[in-house]
Amino acid sequence: MSRLNFHPGGTAFRAESLVIATGGLSIPKMGATDFGLRVAKQFGLKIVPPAPGLVGLRLSAADMRALNGLSGVSVPAEVSCGGQSFREAVLFTHRGLSGPAILQISNYWRRGQPITINLLPDMNLAETISRRQKTHPDTTLKSVLKAWLPKRLVQHFLAPPFDTKKLKQFSADEIAAIARAFQAWEIFPTDTDGFKKAEVTRGGVDTAELSSKTFEAKRVRGLFFIGEVVDVTGWLGGYNFQWAWASGWCAGQFV
Repeated sequence: MSRLNFHPGGTAFRAESLVIATGGLSIPKMGATDFGLRVAKQFGLKIVPPAPGLVGLRLSAADMRALNGLSGVSVPAEVSCGGQSFREAVLFTHRGLSGPAILQISNYWRRGQPITINLLPDMNLAETISRRQKTHPDTTLKSVLKAWLPKRLVQHFLAPPFDTKKLKQFSADEIAAIARAFQAWEIFPTDTDGFKKAEVTRGGVDTAELSSKTFEAKRVRGLFFIGEVVDVTGWLGGYNFQWAWASGWCAGQFV
């Protein structure tokens, strides 16, 4: 006897069991749709609002003007937001920020929140500059920083007259301010690059609606949801593929 009756797009179907493995909303040009979410809603299952995940972040027009000339620059950094931190590359783009560290932190960023970027996470910059003041007082700060960071990025932070100022000319307060600029750089993104660029979809069918063993809907016998259509999102590095394969295998044992 058929247990399920569903009618996506106005066409009626009946089935003993149904596994929804249709993915999320990311990269629609590859065929992504909201089909799985519509089926879940038809059966009254709770949906966590979907949002782009593992995606680049956009900046305001004013911030982009300030960062003029940095598009294409990539630098290792530590990026933090929402109590999470990632140490990987940050890439400056013509719309904002991307690169592995930004994609990772995008899963934790929410509109209105800042992200903090530490461009030199392996050192205490203030202490390093203070030591160099004693050993190389006539060296410019710009030349010191270029040993660790791309030239264009150093130029962005060291506007005249600091770009030609010698180490011995910096006060302790100036050194502390420069260290904060490079190691606690706070940026307020305005948006993400959207589902067209997102590698995954955050949100989806609420996990509380599903059996953690079989991925069958607790309130709808014979209806299973697996993979990205479920509210489970992993980091970069194959975690989302693994989740899709593992959840599919589990559901397959009970269909």
